[in-house]
Amino acid sequence: MARCFRELSEREILALAITLEEEDGRIYGDFAEGLRETYPATAKMFDEMQAEENGHRNGLIETYRRRFGDHIPLIRRHDVKGFVTRRPIWQVRPLGMDAVRKYAAVMELETRRFYERAIGRVSDASTRKLLGDLAEAERRHHALAAALEEKYLTPDARGAEDLARRRQFVLQVVQPGLEGLMDGSVSTLAPIFAAAFATHRSWDAFLVGLAAAIGAGISMGFAEALSDDGSLTGRGYPWVRGIICGLMTTAGGIGHTLPFLIPAFNLAFTVAVAVVAVELAVISFIRNRYMDTPFLSAAFQVVVGGALVFIAGILIGST
Repeated sequence: MARCFRELSEREILALAITLEEEDGRIYGDFAEGLRETYPATAKMFDEMQAEENGHRNGLIETYRRRFGDHIPLIRRHDVKGFVTRRPIWQVRPLGMDAVRKYAAVMELETRRFYERAIGRVSDASTRKLLGDLAEAERRHHALAAALEEKYLTPDARGAEDLARRRQFVLQVVQPGLEGLMDGSVSTLAPIFAAAFATHRSWDAFLVGLAAAIGAGISMGFAEALSDDGSLTGRGYPWVRGIICGLMTTAGGIGHTLPFLIPAFNLAFTVAVAVVAVELAVISFIRNRYMDTPFLSAAFQVVVGGALVFIAGILIGST
């Protein structure tokens, strides 16, 4: 059962401080290991932060042994009320830089507050001084991180890490989103326009388009989520990719479905064709912007595919 912080003795407070420093050091080490392949310069920064945490732990252990002997009871954060539960993001691969930096900042703030509260619970002068020094060290960690960034993140290293971050963004967000948008924009053309030309009724075309867009979104979302778990490809959480892909697939199909809410069939058809042209232009732009595909080449490939599906829908609907 967790105890209140005010119930801890000086011996238990020191033991808890040792555990916290050891845990923080190990987390920094895990951050460094998780970032080493993609962000090697930032990994070196976390290596140094781990070394500093180990120094803090050694100082606490020396103080504990001087006052209470060699046996250090195991007291962990979940044994004491008031500590924030930490999500194990250091186990995620690949690690995201923004999440890691935010997590490290929260760690430092929480540990500093612990030391500031602990000072008021300790009477020994040397121990109070040590805790105060450690609280100040945690307060200086932001400046230390900035200094380490300046030391390790040279322009070349920063450029390489920015490139790696862009690649990660493309793999985890752009690729599944573009895949969904292309499928939703192109594959739903045939059933929508087939229904439109078969019935010449806007509402019927709208219902077919809505069903095709939602069905395609669900199908593509599950297909993307089940394709791989991201551990080998670096594509991130499968459920995130699945949601992105599914939503973009639905959005791609809904775009040229909504014009068929217009009762006048000829006007609805004209607006739908214009929307399709915009969708294909957006797809071409994204491929050019993130996939380094020449715009004209991307546009040609997308337009040819869309035109073939569009013609197929009209021919089927006109028979």
